[in-house]
Amino acid sequence: MSARDRKTKLKTKLLATANLRAVLYLRVSTGRQAEHQLSIPDQRSQGVSRCSVERWDIVGEFVEASSATDDKRPIFQQMIERACDGEHAFDIIIVHSYSRFFRDSFEQEFYLRKLAKHGVKVVSLTQPLNDNDPTQAMMRKVIALFDEYQSKENAKHVIRTMKENARQGFWNGSVAPLGYRLVEAEQRGTKIKKVLAIDPVEAETVQLIYKLYLHGDGISGALGVKEVVKWLNQHGYRTRRGQTFGVGTVHKILTSTTYIGQCKFNRRSSRTGEQKPDDEIVTVAVPAIIKPDVFEQVQRQLHARSPQVVAPRVTTGPILLTGLAICATCQGGMTLRTGTSKSGTVHRYYTCSTCARKGKTVCKGRSIPMDKLDGLVTDNLVERLFQPSRLAILLASLSSRRAEKAEALSARITSLQREVTDADDKLKRLYRLIEDGLTDIDDVLKDRLNTLKADRDRARAALERTRSHEAPSIQIDPALIERFGRAMREKFTTGSVPFRKAYLQSLIDVIEVDDTQIRIKGSKDVLERAVLAGEAGSAEGSQMSTRWRAGRDSNP
Repeated sequence: MSARDRKTKLKTKLLATANLRAVLYLRVSTGRQAEHQLSIPDQRSQGVSRCSVERWDIVGEFVEASSATDDKRPIFQQMIERACDGEHAFDIIIVHSYSRFFRDSFEQEFYLRKLAKHGVKVVSLTQPLNDNDPTQAMMRKVIALFDEYQSKENAKHVIRTMKENARQGFWNGSVAPLGYRLVEAEQRGTKIKKVLAIDPVEAETVQLIYKLYLHGDGISGALGVKEVVKWLNQHGYRTRRGQTFGVGTVHKILTSTTYIGQCKFNRRSSRTGEQKPDDEIVTVAVPAIIKPDVFEQVQRQLHARSPQVVAPRVTTGPILLTGLAICATCQGGMTLRTGTSKSGTVHRYYTCSTCARKGKTVCKGRSIPMDKLDGLVTDNLVERLFQPSRLAILLASLSSRRAEKAEALSARITSLQREVTDADDKLKRLYRLIEDGLTDIDDVLKDRLNTLKADRDRARAALERTRSHEAPSIQIDPALIERFGRAMREKFTTGSVPFRKAYLQSLIDVIEVDDTQIRIKGSKDVLERAVLAGEAGSAEGSQMSTRWRAGRDSNP
């Protein structure tokens, strides 16, 4: 091939790849690497250089400090969602190597194919492979297998080193438990070995938790875990991060063997959370805060109070507003609690679960008799929402909003059609000049032709996406609204609790319980589909469909 031919081929390639939009995906495994190493700046520099050579426009970058062994990466998922949202925000994802994208061969292939369906390609700076060539596509899969193998081998060696470090009595880098602090023990080369030491102030809090659980605060008897949490929060005790205590935090303190001097390392898998065999668990000797006999007494008491042994006091039967009623102050769920009067009458209340678990210092809480709240909700739905006039107003507002959207969509389609037509007309005029011999194809004309083609193609793609969002107008017969309202009033008045509960959960998003108001919120789209489903004769089945809950507009 002559030098002129090579130059022409290179120029054609540059014209074909010009104006493509690229994003950089830059990843390291940990936050510490992101702070102290040069990997991210180096990946960015190489990516920018490649884009400059290829004449790609960099439209963004996604930087992440996380392992690539799975897809539980927030920035990665944000990038994938942006690539597949239908707006075609970029054409190329640039990575330093395929191991930066994924270290799992199956997951990598899954996401590469998903991106390809949306016209997005992943380009590796250090492994330039072309998926159009079967041999190179196979090589990419082989590389992915080696990356996965190397990742698992590294993990195996890392956990082996950490287990040996634990056997020697040193701490492995996680946050110290409440009651302890990390102190430097020795230095080996550049590595500083640390061990756990007792923090006097926090240790008093740990000892207080055990005392409250076993003996109480001197005024009452032994407290349960929830009551310990309430007592701590009420008296101003906070976790190391300044947060209020929760049931999970206190229960973990009461069950951790670390506080009797036996810290367990490598107990569970970091990925699956499953318990590991005993021969893989390493016990590290640490200073004890709690005496072993006290710890054993607590374990016996926890077992005796376990819901598996003694039935819990909070009942969760088939009540009407389970999962719908929430506290307006903290947005916590309202759970059913029972109480018995001196006469033996059982009273049932909806009570704020956050207040019940953490005490009034976290949420002031509120309780309302179950029959009263059930009656307020059903009566208002029957008397207001399911009246034909109210239904007509709500559906009319939805129709008006949909009409405005359709009008804007129509204007956008007209504009895009004009852009496509203008680009086609300009291309036809240029082609006619060339055919008539009035002009020659030089570099300037080639650039102009490519620009016009790119503009036309973008406008056509945008036109297709916009047309896909078109929806037919919906007209609902007033007689249908009347029949739906009458049917709903009958079902909510005479139906059983499970039956009414099913309809409530399909039509209503949330019920906010405040001091003086009850706010019922739902989706107008869901309501409209319920009315139309009634016309099709499948109201019951359709109303239970979870697909209806896509809309989130409020209907107080």
